[in-house]
Amino acid sequence: MVPHLVLAARQRAVRYDHGRVAAIVRAALPACAAVSMKLDGPLAGLRSVEISVVCARAMAKIHREFLNERGATDVITFPYGEIVVCAAVAASRAPEFGHTATEEIALYCIHGLLHLAGHEDKTPAGAARMRVEQEKILRLAARR
Repeated sequence: MVPHLVLAARQRAVRYDHGRVAAIVRAALPACAAVSMKLDGPLAGLRSVEISVVCARAMAKIHREFLNERGATDVITFPYGEIVVCAAVAASRAPEFGHTATEEIALYCIHGLLHLAGHEDKTPAGAARMRVEQEKILRLAARR
């Protein structure tokens, strides 16, 4: 089962193509759901997933409140199907990877979906596996 996707733009500071991000993430969702079936992650059982693209200030507040860490981070995933993506972090890091802000935001969304699918990136090996999977899914979804 592929959950319903809600993608909300909740910031105005960073310009990106919200429609393109939505199209990429919708195209990536079935692949992420398939991974969830293999890894027995919560994504497979969710009816919906809500992704919010927020500003640095909102992300820093969420980061502090839920993870007790200071400053904005790229993406935070909650196991009940909520993903929060920071547009400012995406825009600042995108050039490092040869991405646009739109592509980096889409990548962060896919990263969050893969966390819901059961991937973990707390170890170097887990992070490497996740990075390979998210890049593969991004490339395939961006072609559609």
